[in-house]
Amino acid sequence: MQSSASTTVIDSRTVVALLSRLRSMAGQADPLPLYASLRELGDVVPAPWGGYLVTGHRSCDEVLRSPDWLALDQAWRAQRAEGSRWSTPSSRELEQTLVTLNPPQHTRIRRSVNNIFDRGTLDTLRPTVERVANELLDTLVEHAGDADADFAELVGEQLPVVTVGHWLGLPPEDFDLLRALTHAQAYAQELLPTKRQLRAADHAIRGLREYFTALVARRRAEPGDDVISGWLRAWDTLEPDRAVADEHVYALAMFVVIASLETTSALLTTMVWTFDRHPEQRSWLREHPAAVPDAVEEVLRYDPPLHLTTRYASRDLVLAGVPVPRGEVVHTLLCAANHDPSETPDAHTFDVTRRARHISFGSGIHYCVGASLARLEAGVLLETMLRRLPALRVVAPPTWEPRLAFRRITRLPVSVR
Repeated sequence: MQSSASTTVIDSRTVVALLSRLRSMAGQADPLPLYASLRELGDVVPAPWGGYLVTGHRSCDEVLRSPDWLALDQAWRAQRAEGSRWSTPSSRELEQTLVTLNPPQHTRIRRSVNNIFDRGTLDTLRPTVERVANELLDTLVEHAGDADADFAELVGEQLPVVTVGHWLGLPPEDFDLLRALTHAQAYAQELLPTKRQLRAADHAIRGLREYFTALVARRRAEPGDDVISGWLRAWDTLEPDRAVADEHVYALAMFVVIASLETTSALLTTMVWTFDRHPEQRSWLREHPAAVPDAVEEVLRYDPPLHLTTRYASRDLVLAGVPVPRGEVVHTLLCAANHDPSETPDAHTFDVTRRARHISFGSGIHYCVGASLARLEAGVLLETMLRRLPALRVVAPPTWEPRLAFRRITRLPVSVR
């Protein structure tokens, strides 16, 4: 099927079949063999609908780091056909967020807030994360009793929203709404969303705009020592038009929340599922708790919360020997890259003793702004579970949402006895 990087001829039906299987329940539960099959087709595989799938670690890292490959910004989306997925309200709204901005706009936004989750912020948040993790595990134990409880709903979904909600000073009664809107808007960033999913994303993004514009307006009217008031003060020094400044803060607040909730909740629940399938690794880690940070990195490598990102070529380029014309898109398959045996020996093995290298948080200027916060939450939760719940086990297969980009376990029944 493959002769060389530049002369590869691939039956599109093979690619379609592999992607369809990735969306299935079986594929969600064990995607690694399917990613291995995609890697066998080459580092850069033509996508049946146009563009390319990038499977190799070196090629994915090059796309994510190089300024020649751009995020799907407003200029790119404006060139798509009217009536396409790129003209939907959810797609248009994302044009204002960091994930779709390129320099110089991206640089200006990032500099306005510096390193959002710096060491001082993390040190301040740690006691809250520890307290909330313990409270959520108390709730899990209560619900489990002699039966089983849903870890995804009771813990995995809750810790991120309570943490970021506390940090931003959001009312706890709003947390369920924010979770629901966040999960729905993620469809707009899927690889091939259905019309139903796009309608759900459009509805969610309208709800998010209403919520966060009202939040910014309240903080503008009654500023305090909170994070959002600080962002408003920072933008007032950069932008003379307060309406424009408020719009920047709206987009930033919304982006931080949806990015924190969607990916970290997936990481936390997937972490439990992964350790349940590797009990010897969990037992070793319980005896060596100092290795928890390395274990979190291995979870991120083995099954990242985000499996796919997209870029487009700023000019005619060549990637792994494959010509990619200006404006063409490439989809980096992060999980496939993390399991590239040329980068990670014995990559199919989950091994918490290794110093895992991965691109699960991206690379370059779009490296995840909340990576350090996600690591903090995962590390605290893992250490707490190992200490408090040594008998925690999964008692039924997870329920997965059939996605290709954002991983999501919607239900994970566990027992604590």
